[in-house]
Amino acid sequence: MAIYLSCEWFVNAVEWLGARLNVGKMAVGTILAAFGTALPESVVTLVAVTTGATEEAKNIGVGAAMGGPLALATVAYGVTGGMLLLKRRRERVQVLAGTGMPEAGRPVSGPDDEALGDAKDMKRLAKDQKWFLPIFIVKVALGLVAFAFKPVLGIVFFAAYAAYFWREMRGGREADGEDEELEPLKFQPKAASPATWAVVAQTLATLAVIFFASQLFVKQLDAIGPMLGLSSAVTALLLSPIATELPEIMNAVIWVRQGKTQLALANISGAMMIQATVPSGLGLLFTTWKFDGALLWSGLITMAAIVYLLLTMRAHRLTPARLAVAAGFYLVFAVGLIPILS
Repeated sequence: MAIYLSCEWFVNAVEWLGARLNVGKMAVGTILAAFGTALPESVVTLVAVTTGATEEAKNIGVGAAMGGPLALATVAYGVTGGMLLLKRRRERVQVLAGTGMPEAGRPVSGPDDEALGDAKDMKRLAKDQKWFLPIFIVKVALGLVAFAFKPVLGIVFFAAYAAYFWREMRGGREADGEDEELEPLKFQPKAASPATWAVVAQTLATLAVIFFASQLFVKQLDAIGPMLGLSSAVTALLLSPIATELPEIMNAVIWVRQGKTQLALANISGAMMIQATVPSGLGLLFTTWKFDGALLWSGLITMAAIVYLLLTMRAHRLTPARLAVAAGFYLVFAVGLIPILS
């Protein structure tokens, strides 16, 4: 509950922050919101690879760097698709029951098999996946080989994110169409245009709550896992990534509820770009970056999920139902993990 409430205040603040910085609507999701929500898992990797006393301790960071993209590409997208399905069906029931238009006077959403946006929207949704997939393939391939200068390639991953960051921020507001009216800032609910200090204060305060609440949740899962008969390896690969990706999932739920589907998807795809580059760069610099069977399996499932999404996006056939199917890849990962760990 603490994570959800803090995320609700965070998305409220980050939209105002985007307006203050004069960045495009999509950059609010791919850069500003993604940076904040990717903080918990990035810190896990940073602490593990820089302070780990043993190679096994450092490998926790490698696992976090692989588990984050897996959870985002499967569970986060799947939950978003499920929420869109529920929202569309609820709105149709409201209209059929004669209760009037959906919340805020928005038009009724289309049927479940209606694509998420037009050709332009599909192109924008696909662009981040096209950036992510080749970077992630290189990231997995490096985990299978060993050579002297491999640690130096960590800098290349940082540079890749810098290029992505520059492209997103340079996009500006023109490509996003008309600006939407923002909800009042929670810190100053009566102000039509809140003070910049209030926007920054709310952003930083909610980030702090998100960070500490996520870390507490991860620790609780680490303790509960053995009580349920799960090994530490299973807990680390199956449960911990979902816990660290809860901010992205909660943001997506909130933005879908508000009718801002593009922002919800942009937050997930932007966080995936961070996870594909920054934690990977840290892992390459401070560890051997060598994959075992479980890590390789997580990489293959992540790539399969992204290829599936890309194919549906390029065919302009990405619907809420097909987006929800992405969660099924995580179930495939869980089932395949059993023989690997046994």
